[in-house]
Amino acid sequence: MIKIHHLNYSRSTRVIWLMEELGEPYTIVPYTRDPNTFRSPQTLERVHPLGKAPVIEDGTLVLAESGAIIEYLVSTYGRGKLAPAPGGPSWARYIELLHFAEGSAMFPLLVHLLGMLTGGLSDGLKGFITPDIAKTLKYLDAEVARNGYLMAEGFTGADIQMSYVIEMARMGKLHEPYASLEAWMSRLEQRPAYKRAIERGGPVRLPI
Repeated sequence: MIKIHHLNYSRSTRVIWLMEELGEPYTIVPYTRDPNTFRSPQTLERVHPLGKAPVIEDGTLVLAESGAIIEYLVSTYGRGKLAPAPGGPSWARYIELLHFAEGSAMFPLLVHLLGMLTGGLSDGLKGFITPDIAKTLKYLDAEVARNGYLMAEGFTGADIQMSYVIEMARMGKLHEPYASLEAWMSRLEQRPAYKRAIERGGPVRLPI
């Protein structure tokens, strides 16, 4: 059985959601952020040296990084669901989107959010990240406007992975110009598996 090391208000909710979509059994080991620093507890370092969530255990395998976790779980337990068939051009596109979420899209949004939480960013830093944020959100807005989801094949693990990026945009109050992204998020939030994941793992959005 998959064991999910889950931190409140974190990326690990995506893994709970994925397991609900897959219909596979799993258990949750919960962790709570420090109320003063909002950092993860040091006890997570006993599971993985990075001390961050999500981390999963599957037998002897201990795996961190949400993109790698989603790719592994869909490949291992998906039975053809939530991803296009490996080897074709749609598969390459799926992998691109799956890893774009954390590889490029998240960083400028995280910097923006940290600025909100710590008294603001310098003009130079804002000038550096603002165009990247706009480019990313415009790109994703166009993708979901065309397909309804990120992939023409419909809902996949890439949608689960990318959802946290848009939650970050929402927290940073950057989402309003992108109506297609909002409609996409509303569709995701209506999925029964998403609702069950929130019931089990708590809300994704930070209380700010």
